[in-house]
Amino acid sequence: MLGRIGYGLGRAGRRFADTLVTLPVSRWTWRSLADDAYGGDLPEFRPADRDTVRDMMAGRYLLASKLIETGGASPFSLDVDHLDWWLNLHSFSWLRHFRDVRDTGERRFARTLVLDWIGREGGFERESWAIALTAQRVLNWLRHLPLLLEGATPDQARTIQRVIGTQVQSLKVRARLAQEPLDALFAAIAILGAQACEPGDKSDVSAKVERLNQLLASQIDEYGLHLTRSTKTQLQLLCDLLSVRAVAGSSKSEAANELGAQIDRMHETLDALTLSSGEPAYFNGTGHLPHDVLIAIQANSPGRRRRTMLLGGYGILRSGDSVVVMDTGLLPPPGFRGELHRSALALEFSHASQLIFGSCGPAPADLPASKALFRQGVAHSAPTIDADDIPGTAKPLVQLDVADHLLSATSSGLARRFGVELERRVTLLSGGTTLVGQDRMIGRGSPSGLLAARFHLAPGIVVRRNNNEDIVRLVLPGGSIWSFMWEGAEFREDDSVRQSAYVGFHRTRQLVLEAEIAPDREIAWIFTLEQN
Repeated sequence: MLGRIGYGLGRAGRRFADTLVTLPVSRWTWRSLADDAYGGDLPEFRPADRDTVRDMMAGRYLLASKLIETGGASPFSLDVDHLDWWLNLHSFSWLRHFRDVRDTGERRFARTLVLDWIGREGGFERESWAIALTAQRVLNWLRHLPLLLEGATPDQARTIQRVIGTQVQSLKVRARLAQEPLDALFAAIAILGAQACEPGDKSDVSAKVERLNQLLASQIDEYGLHLTRSTKTQLQLLCDLLSVRAVAGSSKSEAANELGAQIDRMHETLDALTLSSGEPAYFNGTGHLPHDVLIAIQANSPGRRRRTMLLGGYGILRSGDSVVVMDTGLLPPPGFRGELHRSALALEFSHASQLIFGSCGPAPADLPASKALFRQGVAHSAPTIDADDIPGTAKPLVQLDVADHLLSATSSGLARRFGVELERRVTLLSGGTTLVGQDRMIGRGSPSGLLAARFHLAPGIVVRRNNNEDIVRLVLPGGSIWSFMWEGAEFREDDSVRQSAYVGFHRTRQLVLEAEIAPDREIAWIFTLEQN
């Protein structure tokens, strides 16, 4: 409690200080200190798509799965109620698609959009100059600065350079006043990138690397997972860290080596939490990540952590072609809970290239009112009591038997209200072709309520059940068939969805097992691959 209060007071103080340094009377200093001419030395690892360039020039902006037809108007002039689309637009991450164009008109178009943003937003607007967003925009402009400057008039080139410098200076002033730790980390990455792109003396690069190391070390755990426990955040950070890793490494310092080691751990952790289907598990704000970007980032990974293990509050089972990831319910520290979903004891299960069951994903950006709904336990393949979520804890009770691919996690978060602790045990058998689970109720008072264990099936899976048998067959899109059996509970089938930020809603089905709460009662269930 004291930690939360202290964090809240500190956050309020930083918010007030940030308000002061962004007043017009203070902002003039940003420009006066921003006279550097930058060079574009930052590498770009993300792939480009020429079709995106053609669509944008035709007034079609497909960003974060949302297609906006501008009708010839500037995209920056539109009032679009889709936060992910807006962030993508103002971060300029789409500039990478212009990277390889040689047509003079296409290159001019990219520069025109940058100058249009400067004309509308270059004087400082609190939303479009948010710290993390500004940091990402600076990095994207620096990655593609030759594209923006080639063919520009002297006035246009000076304008672009001046606004880059102003944004960098704003980050230097505001980074230590950031209300969220993640904002300060993104700012440090951008400041290092800008320092490396400045002409002349590079002696300050080492100090910037050391500062970034300090922030990174305070925000990732011993495995290399960001404290938000979100692989979406992990991927976003790696996209930017990879661009500055090369320039930091040129100093050949101990700090640069440590930065490289931290980035390597982050790579390995992202890989460990990726299912055999190629998608990271949908936990804590993570949904469908852009597959081309994910592949490009993972291609720079130095190694693999593809084994049964505990990592960053997750339990991972790997056997044969199957992967199970369980969220044990580890509660992030204050300041890192913005992406927190109530997914304690939730599972995601994949075999070969196909997901079997998982979570619904985060709410669509254009349905902000549904954000809380998609965070609930009922939106995950997790147990709940009377639809109540299992709260997270700072020290989850977890046991792992690596040899037998057996994972067990226990939560007492609902014991006071419903009189039972919940224990979930899962085991991968027969080379990953069978997943066995038990959800046990451990009496701790006066038990009451209805336990429900949900399994949100992957898109395209067809559910078949004959004559109310205690067996359900799941026909996967690739033709394989899995049997689902259970005992100790009543079974029902219901509607579900799996949300993708890139292709929208998929209508799916969910399997639900329900049982009245009773001491030492157990629900048992099993998924097994039917052999031809």
